[in-house]
Amino acid sequence: MFYLMIIVFILGYAAIALEHPLKVNKSATALILAVLMWVLFIFGGEHILVNTDSFHKYLEEFTNGNFQGWVSHHELLNHLGEISEILFFLLGAMTIVELIDSHEGFRIITDKIKTTNKVKLLWILSILTFFMSAALDNLTTSIVMVALLRKLIADKKDRWFFAGMVIIAANSGGAWSPIGDVTTIMLWIGGHVTTLNIIAKTFVPSLISMLFPLVFLSFLMKGVVRRPAHVVKEIHENSTSSFERNIIFFMGIGALLMVPVFKTITHLPPYLGMLMGLGILWVTTEILHKSKNEEHKPMLTVVGILRRVDTPSVLFFLGILLAVAALQSAGHLRLLATALDEHVGNLYLINVVIGILSAIVDNVPLVAGAMGMYESVFAVDHYFWEMLAYCAGTGGSILIIGSAAGVAVMGMEKIDFIWYVRKISVWALAGYFAGAATYWAMNVFLFE
Repeated sequence: MFYLMIIVFILGYAAIALEHPLKVNKSATALILAVLMWVLFIFGGEHILVNTDSFHKYLEEFTNGNFQGWVSHHELLNHLGEISEILFFLLGAMTIVELIDSHEGFRIITDKIKTTNKVKLLWILSILTFFMSAALDNLTTSIVMVALLRKLIADKKDRWFFAGMVIIAANSGGAWSPIGDVTTIMLWIGGHVTTLNIIAKTFVPSLISMLFPLVFLSFLMKGVVRRPAHVVKEIHENSTSSFERNIIFFMGIGALLMVPVFKTITHLPPYLGMLMGLGILWVTTEILHKSKNEEHKPMLTVVGILRRVDTPSVLFFLGILLAVAALQSAGHLRLLATALDEHVGNLYLINVVIGILSAIVDNVPLVAGAMGMYESVFAVDHYFWEMLAYCAGTGGSILIIGSAAGVAVMGMEKIDFIWYVRKISVWALAGYFAGAATYWAMNVFLFE
């Protein structure tokens, strides 16, 4: 059963990575994989364990306990509690962002961009994406920016270059913020990094990973962009007023930015701060729209917005994290950690390898696996966790399918995979290595 768990996980992982050719949603695969992993684990019995210390401690506390009870009522419940913190956090964050979008709040930013110079526009959009991604998340930011690109650039190939830079900037921006990327959220909520430390240690490397390709791509662009012949302003029956847009935008961004402050002050889990912000916005929208037509009101309140939240993504995280948890409990990840230490050894190189792997497969299970491997080895704010956040966050930019932001942009703009490899990947890879080298230099010469 021990080796069968590995085989099943690899097959499930491959099905997730090949989601588009197989035309099977990765969320469905992840859920099936999660259940199968725990079924194999519990059928394997005690002898499947690499280390039996936790199980024997359970038997000392519960004299009538057995292996099945330990798996069901101890290991599974412990992992589910940790995973639920991430899921509730994501659910709250996605709902707040959708609420801002439904009120057209992002127009406050997009309506102010007037330049048509290609280089200036590229720098403006890249820097804007970099900081927006840190405040929101890389997936949401990339979707907002691609929608903006369609209003600013008519030529498809020009738009593809800008979209490629949006992917790099969104992933770089998400890497240094505790709420900017799912992987940094996982590390932050898991207690491996603290807010101020992750920002201080990874901001400059993340910025370098964006600036390096941005400078080189700037040399490839000349002239001005051609704006669409006309931009038709969509008028919805449930359109919002300027006052409503402003108040929801600033309250929503404020709620997201206050989550780290909430955790620092109260020492409570971050998801409680996110749910608090969502609750306040929920009450606000109910009051703002109480007199509106009942037919259109759901599109502007949390009740209606919850129907638009990307629930399959939440279920995907649930499935893949539960599957990795089974490997952690059985001991597979401990053996992998030992193998990496023996054959690679250097912690910086281990993180670089993880980052490159994240360009091929989803970075969520990679980080979950690393957390499981080294959870009891490194203390909070150890440089391994910080560099892991950088590498897993920015490595996904190397290939367009390597990150949620890339997949979303690819789907929206129909960007060709080979075109991205030829035109963008080499610069993204160069930026990735430049940022990793910057992190190493800073950690060795400034922080040690």
